[in-house]
This record gives sequence, structure tokens and C-alpha cells, in this order.
Amino acid sequence: MCFMPEPVRIGDHALDNLRYIRETMERAGSFTSIPGWGGFIIGNTAIVTAIFSQGLPPERWLRNWLIEAALAVVIGFTAMAIKGRRAGVDFTAAPSRRFFASYFAPLITAAILTFMLWRGGFYAAMPATWLLLYGTSFVSSGAFSIRVIPLMGILYMLLGAAAAVAPRAGNVLMGVGFGGLHLIFGLLIARRYGG
Repeated sequence: MCFMPEPVRIGDHALDNLRYIRETMERAGSFTSIPGWGGFIIGNTAIVTAIFSQGLPPERWLRNWLIEAALAVVIGFTAMAIKGRRAGVDFTAAPSRRFFASYFAPLITAAILTFMLWRGGFYAAMPATWLLLYGTSFVSSGAFSIRVIPLMGILYMLLGAAAAVAPRAGNVLMGVGFGGLHLIFGLLIARRYGG
């Protein structure tokens, strides 16, 4: 008795081809150089900053977190440049420009509000402001990037809302967000999206 293999239905093959085309077009229209390993490193430095900043006077607390922010920018851009160069990403292409425009608008807003809060002595409002606007930057730029980015942004926004309700926990919530979420999503991005 000879068994013939079951023929492949043409519809199955067509669906696979359509799925491949759709995913390829999504990648072509999105910014994929989010640095997972860079995020992981940033998460570690943020945890250290949160630990050393707990209980400090407001001016020293702010100084520590501003140093951390500057360090995170250097780490993030260096890791992004390395990942982008390896993948041949054009940072001047339309998907990159859309990503950066939607990413930086909330961060520029956060910088301006930080200056205003500092002048008014409203240090307790800074963690909520930073977490909310950092989350907003990921939610908005996530429309032009990989799928996990908006989810990460929503989690930052939830932590920011918690910091608004419980401002005394602001430093801890920043450690959880800028530290913990960067660690978790950094590893996820590094493993699923090539570094």
C-alpha cells in the first residue's frame, strides 16, 4: 500500500506568503534599532542611582538623577548607533525621523517642566512628571517601532500615576521604572529583536 503525502493546500501557502509580506512591510516602515542591551545597562545604572539617592536632600537627589539621565542618554545613543550600524539602519529615513520626533517631544517637555518645578521647589512632582512623560514618549514613538515599545510606555505611565498619588514613593518608583522596566524590556528586546 502506497501512501501519498497530503497535498499542500494553495490557501495555506498564500497565507504564509501574505504574512511574510505584511511583516516585511511593517519592519520596513518602522524603527527597529531600539537598543535592548543599552536599556539593560541603563536599568542597572538607574537602580544604583535610586539606591544612592534615597533619602537625600532634594538638591542632591535631583543632581544624582540628572547625572543618571545624562549617562542614560550616552549609553542609549551609543547602543542605538552600534545596533543601527550592524543592521544597516538609515537614521535619516522616514521611519527613523517619525520615531525620533514622537520620542523627543515628550522628553523636551519633561526637561522644560523639570526646570519649572526646580525653580518652584516642587521636587516631589518630578518623579511623576518624568515617569509619565517618559512613558508618553514610548507610547507615541511605539507607533513607529517594535510592538513592545507602547506596552513599556504604558507601564511607565502607570508608575508615573502611582508617583502622582504617592509622591513620597517617587524615588522608589523611579528605581522600579527606570531601573526595573529597563532591565526587563532591555532583555526582551535584546533577545527578540537582535540586541
